[in-house]
Amino acid sequence: MGRIMAPHGVRGWLKVRPVSESPAALLDYKNWWVRDARGTKWREVRQTAGRMHSGVLLVAISGVSTREEALLLRGADVGVSRAALPRTKKGEIYWADLEGLAVVNRQGVTLGNVAEVLEHGAHPLLRVMGATGPERLIQYVPAIVERVDLKARRIDVDWGEDF
Repeated sequence: MGRIMAPHGVRGWLKVRPVSESPAALLDYKNWWVRDARGTKWREVRQTAGRMHSGVLLVAISGVSTREEALLLRGADVGVSRAALPRTKKGEIYWADLEGLAVVNRQGVTLGNVAEVLEHGAHPLLRVMGATGPERLIQYVPAIVERVDLKARRIDVDWGEDF
């Protein structure tokens, strides 16, 4: 739901770039999960204060009280427990649900699996990792993503094997 960008000030506050439809929504959750920048381990933290400022969140979390401690969290992902999130409406999908899905093109070729969804300005990108093929960045837009089938764990795309 966000990424820690940098420290803010000298008292351990953090700048967090939200990646949700409603940028301030992350402030509604007091318990956050933070995954270090290497993406290896999640740990639970408590958000103790926060506000929106110029399109980013400025937040304080428990256990971080200095700029140096905040600096160690730069690049970390921020999420919340799945149980705390609202149910999706028809046609909505949480980005986390796309991770691990097979990506198959119109010719029936499996291009790989979604490793992560990246926020990239105008639209999200699917980072697709093939078992033997190259890494691909595929735009998550209706012109390319034709169907997402969560039950079959598959995304159908209009994307050439040689792209």
